[in-house]
Amino acid sequence: MDYKEYFARYQGLIPDYEAFLEYLKSPMPQYFRINTLKAPSESPVYQKVLEEIQKQNLKIEPVKEVPHFYRVLNPNEVLIGNIREYSLGFLHSMTLTSSLPVIALDPGPGEVILDLCAAPGGKTGLMAMITEDKAIIVANDKRLDRLTGLVANIKRLGITCCITTRYRGEQFPIGLQFDRVLVDAPCTGEGRYRVGLEGEILYQKGTGKANLTAVQKGILVRAFDLVKPGGIIVYSTCTINPKENEEVVDYLLRKRQAKILDWGCPLPFNPGITEWEGRPYHPDLRLTKRFYTHQVHAVGFFVAKIQRLV
Repeated sequence: MDYKEYFARYQGLIPDYEAFLEYLKSPMPQYFRINTLKAPSESPVYQKVLEEIQKQNLKIEPVKEVPHFYRVLNPNEVLIGNIREYSLGFLHSMTLTSSLPVIALDPGPGEVILDLCAAPGGKTGLMAMITEDKAIIVANDKRLDRLTGLVANIKRLGITCCITTRYRGEQFPIGLQFDRVLVDAPCTGEGRYRVGLEGEILYQKGTGKANLTAVQKGILVRAFDLVKPGGIIVYSTCTINPKENEEVVDYLLRKRQAKILDWGCPLPFNPGITEWEGRPYHPDLRLTKRFYTHQVHAVGFFVAKIQRLV
């Protein structure tokens, strides 16, 4: 399907729609973060890492809005994964907007935290870094092949506060109550789509046989049941479709006693919507946040911060 035909249904939803379509033709910017567990900020090691990676011809610029993130200016010339400091765990490749669910979650040292759909571990690693490796983080994923990559990243980054588990998110065992739960849900990934030379959509996922929205709803409800009263859940996707975003959160609000919270965001965003295709959603969904690729110059995202009331 041609990209204009595919995205036409979002024309009234995406701001500066023509600019959005044009931006899809450019390569996705690449980012990485310095791992302060191994290179503490303001330390000589931190500066040494920056110096060493630039000696290897990696041209970078800091992202002022998000600490320790850098944009790669010559991604076609140098692969981050081939940099020595990457192998040593001093840096980790992740798109800028992947930091947003963790910023919204606001994890702290001493807390018990669940990353329900954790692989390949970028957000798990960022949580460990923010909490100075002093939280207890349970990093879960249902697929063994993805868990292998998750464990490798945890080891490479020098994280010791993590426990890995393998369950379907919607079937994670009830028992231990968590202070915070992150649900970076499986999704169609429209925020990652780019456009090829002939107008074809690149990086498009197959729809698969599973009812994706039913899976997303099941995982979010289970996340609510796993967090303690007063605890925080963050639900995020890297897609545009309201049926995978606001509608999933709306489903939780109908099924459980939950409240959507606002949160301070460092990047440009648009408020969540309260109606789609004639279906009304809870008015508080305006407090959720949409991030479009042409506005943030990274993967598009949706982030909702939710509190369990009872």
